[in-house]
Amino acid sequence: MDWFGHASIKFTAAPLPLSLLKKDGTTTNLRKVCEKATPPCQLNPLLFNGHLQTMWTAVKEHGPPVYYRRKIFDADHSTYHGTFAVDFVTKPHEAHDETLPSRTAYFDEDDFAKIGSDDSKPMLFVLHGLSGGSHEIYLRHAIWPLVTSGAWEICVVNARGCANSAITSGVFFNARATWDLRQTVKWARKTFPNRSLFGVGFSLGANILTNYVGEEGANCVFKAAISVGNPFNLELSNKALQRTFLGKQVYQRVMGTNLKNLVEGHKESIIKYTKLDLEKIENLTYLYEFDREVQTVSWGYPTENAYYRDASSVDALLEIRTPFFAIAAEDDPIAVQEAIPYEEFKQNPYTVLCTTSLGGHLSWFEVGGGRWHAHPICNFLNAMVSEIDLDAIKPISNGKAPDSEFATHFDGVRRKLLILKD
Repeated sequence: MDWFGHASIKFTAAPLPLSLLKKDGTTTNLRKVCEKATPPCQLNPLLFNGHLQTMWTAVKEHGPPVYYRRKIFDADHSTYHGTFAVDFVTKPHEAHDETLPSRTAYFDEDDFAKIGSDDSKPMLFVLHGLSGGSHEIYLRHAIWPLVTSGAWEICVVNARGCANSAITSGVFFNARATWDLRQTVKWARKTFPNRSLFGVGFSLGANILTNYVGEEGANCVFKAAISVGNPFNLELSNKALQRTFLGKQVYQRVMGTNLKNLVEGHKESIIKYTKLDLEKIENLTYLYEFDREVQTVSWGYPTENAYYRDASSVDALLEIRTPFFAIAAEDDPIAVQEAIPYEEFKQNPYTVLCTTSLGGHLSWFEVGGGRWHAHPICNFLNAMVSEIDLDAIKPISNGKAPDSEFATHFDGVRRKLLILKD
């Protein structure tokens, strides 16, 4: 029961969660690690429901002063070529570039050429939400304790066209576009061979991260991953938003407007590299209309609902073979509760779901302006690094066990949109 901002917390996991060997020789399991990492959820009592929590994000606070250096990567995917931007957390600097978000500047080429290291510091890969970027306040709050500790290396993989990055091909963002993350992780694995790699994603970025970890399956090099505010089932979430006045006239409208502005900022590139109808895009209002006019044309989906079904991460959850911690608010008006795949979490011992009764969408505002979600995220990551023998985690193969009673195989990451050239 909620009282004066105190949210209830529930955990959903398989009956026998993944067993983990601790560095002291004792054993624990993934659920216990997640539970221990999750403190009581005491939020601002004046923001007593998901709408108030979510709308409070419109109050533009400065947030923690995280500094970045940006590197532009050339995509190595033969079909989805172009470039994408990765922002690396750095020490405070005075460099300023008016074309980039605050506290962000490009790497000097000579400095980036020397970035490789044999150190064993843990490294975190971050994926932001819809039309966002490394500058987002909820993201900076989440990583700030790790930044100030000095014990972590962190980078944010920006979606194409986001965070003032250029569009240099016909590819925009996509909820199933795992290629840029995959390329960045492979680069990091080679550049920092001794680092333990981790991932965290927010909202749409959480959906992408979940798809990526599921696609990689037993071959995933992440030692653990965290999903925050994941919509999971995009079709269901979008239908839920369209059902209510606030859902359609506030959230769908705001997200649609943000994406229209994103397109407007890249108008010349859109004209040069795509077949999108800018006039239609300028006249649309809602998120689902944007997906109808942009995602279907850009990627080859027949309808926006076909895109939602193919890009959803709900089935990919079943293929995850990496310790996976999901955090969600049951009153989230965007990543709605009815889209949370409780039963799928119960089927996979590599996954644990933490739900709070309050929190809104990527909000969880505490008294004083802090954000609660930063606590379980950082506690979990630090616990995995300091307490768990990461090398002892040996993932099983994807799919059913050999003694399955079924002569069938469910593939949770099989795409409906086939890439004809890869």
